[in-house]
Amino acid sequence: MSQSDITDKNKNANSLAQSPIKFTGLKLRKPSDSAGGVTAILSTAKHILEEMDLGRGTTTLLKANQKFGFDCPGCAWPDPKKRSSIGEFCENGAKAIAEETTLKKVTLSFFNKYTIEELGNQSDYWLGKQGRITHPMILKKGRNKYEEISWKEAFDFIALELNSLKNPDEAAFYTSGRTSNEAAFLYQLFVRKFGTNNLPDCSNMCHESSGTGLSETLGIGKGSVTLGDFNHAEVILVMGQNPGTNHPRMLSALEKAKKKGSIIISINPLKESGLVNFTDPKQPLEILKGGTDLCDHFLQVKINGDQALLKSIMCLLFEEEEKAPGKVFDQEFIKTYTDDYESLISDLKNYNVEQLAIQAGIPLPKIKEIAKILSQKRKIIVCWAMGLTQHKNGVANIKEVVNLLLLKGSIGKPGAGTCPVRGHSNVQGDRTMGIWETPPKYLLDNLKSTFSFNPPEKHGYNTVEVIHAMHKEKVAIFFALGGNFLSATPDTEFTAEALQKCNLTVHISTKLNRSHVIHGKNALILPCLGRTEKDLQKEGWQFVSVENSMGVVHKSQGYLSPASPTLLSEPAIIANIATKTFENDSSINWLKLIANYDSIRDLIETVIPGFDNYNQRVRKEDGFELPNCARDKSFKPIGGKAKFSVNPLTNYKLEEGELMMMTIRSHDQFNTTIYGLHDRYRGIYNERRVILMNIADIKKLGLRKEEVVDLTSHFEGEVRMVENFIVVPYEIPEKCAATYFPETNVLVPINHYADKSMTPASKSIIIKVKKKP
Repeated sequence: MSQSDITDKNKNANSLAQSPIKFTGLKLRKPSDSAGGVTAILSTAKHILEEMDLGRGTTTLLKANQKFGFDCPGCAWPDPKKRSSIGEFCENGAKAIAEETTLKKVTLSFFNKYTIEELGNQSDYWLGKQGRITHPMILKKGRNKYEEISWKEAFDFIALELNSLKNPDEAAFYTSGRTSNEAAFLYQLFVRKFGTNNLPDCSNMCHESSGTGLSETLGIGKGSVTLGDFNHAEVILVMGQNPGTNHPRMLSALEKAKKKGSIIISINPLKESGLVNFTDPKQPLEILKGGTDLCDHFLQVKINGDQALLKSIMCLLFEEEEKAPGKVFDQEFIKTYTDDYESLISDLKNYNVEQLAIQAGIPLPKIKEIAKILSQKRKIIVCWAMGLTQHKNGVANIKEVVNLLLLKGSIGKPGAGTCPVRGHSNVQGDRTMGIWETPPKYLLDNLKSTFSFNPPEKHGYNTVEVIHAMHKEKVAIFFALGGNFLSATPDTEFTAEALQKCNLTVHISTKLNRSHVIHGKNALILPCLGRTEKDLQKEGWQFVSVENSMGVVHKSQGYLSPASPTLLSEPAIIANIATKTFENDSSINWLKLIANYDSIRDLIETVIPGFDNYNQRVRKEDGFELPNCARDKSFKPIGGKAKFSVNPLTNYKLEEGELMMMTIRSHDQFNTTIYGLHDRYRGIYNERRVILMNIADIKKLGLRKEEVVDLTSHFEGEVRMVENFIVVPYEIPEKCAATYFPETNVLVPINHYADKSMTPASKSIIIKVKKKP
């Protein structure tokens, strides 16, 4: 069946929960063998000019990630101490900034024009491209259009609904990683004073497995390296990550490391352009010479074969350690700083290296080559992202990374350590501020002593749990501080049903997204300032602060005039809701706190460890580093020593005709935000409904290139289906496949998640590919 036939037949067949089925004209080219360069410059210019004039775009970009500018609303990669005067941004950061600073507006006339159904029949891309929301809006029960509401009426409405609940646990408060430290702290304070720990957040869906695995083995759920460590590393392993698209500024750090002699090893089911070659767009000479080859070794592991690979490497290292004790493992480090070494070694003896290699999908000679390299090095950094965390064994994957680093003594020394690369620009800071459904005791104790109320001790709902709770009508109010909850979560139809059962859904947003279309019986959109915009409060021009992926806290100050004079900052929205909700309780003067954000930071200093002299230190050019017990090798939270761990090997069995699918981002995408329809580095243009398959699997299943197929996922007897995906031959291991999210989130079962962390297992979905009748 042709693509045009499918488009005409099914253009209104899908539910409003999913982007409509409408093919846009797939074009395939050869995947790129380099990232950055002139094409990145041209792409940046194109996206900027689509949203604003050149002057506004240029002046805005030149303030991005500068010491007295604003923090990019994109990824959480840290800023170098020496910033480039040409620009300290990347192509995808520029796209994020263009989206926020666009001159396009979603005004009252827009909402008067479109019904909910009409908005739902538009694509995610179209929704996001309409511009900035200018006014608070309400969708009343039984109505089919959003209508204007004043801020006072909105605050009154929310407070009335919250205070009408029988139990505070009937409300849930989600957070996006874009939220500043100041807003996040106020938010969790409001929520806990209200009486619940229902604080699910976006980290539940990405690096929760990292936080869990690292906390249990090293005592801290954050990475141990600093940006400077990349200058001293002997080996850098990049696992389950595509930095060229998801964290492009990381490529500059890898380039510098490579030029200093680091060996870079990429481990991933897809060979990503950014780890093949990088041409720094800010360096004309690099462009002329063709950039820098980054990856010395590429291991094309099967989807979720990483644990088997890591175990095989450790087994081979142990064989060499037995031949020359103390020459391969850092026995002094192991004795001084770790526990449970013997348990790990005993477990490794149970494995057959040949079988591990088969499960990993890597030839044993290649694994031996990597093991030999690692045997001779002691300064090793392991970087990773969702390719390790979004599996049932996601926590185990992280613990195996830690096992390898502990064996080599590669924790707490220059050039060595753990590097979970966070996605959103303050997702790590939000957790530090207390956005956590399972708060630590110190946080509750400090809140109690500082604010004289008893915070709830009962653990709240994480993301998966809150979806179930809404579905069972145990949660009646869903409040989202940023983000696109529906498109970010698993099991799209199930999640949509859950949201629609709520009495009220509230979204603090800058732009339209699908979560505004799938709503509770009543729904509110509260438009807020963006990171780039000037935040004027009663006592003047304010700044906020964020924490990057390596634990550095620094300031961010917008300078552009707001997209609308009606917009409020996130802290102001939270403070006003709190003021109205607790209008008979004056123990906290919420409005005074937002008059000058220094007041919020003074409270953070009192409640959150590591923020001594917060207002003074955050004003320094480079901010300040938070304490890190893995970096200083104290490991205090887990008894003073790091822990080796024994992790049973996970091995999925695929039946005949089944493939293991992982969801991925395109190059024109950041999380759920779709900037465009191209995936330039992979050679896929003008289409998102594609499935990347190995050519052998295509032939075996009797399919052909660009054939339109349906996909079904299979989990515990449950079958889920998405229709009309185009087959794209690609260099991916046999029995593996890749698709873009959020289009295939519908295939991710709500109950398929990582042990312990409950991170949705979006990168290990068993599917079948069905020919169209």
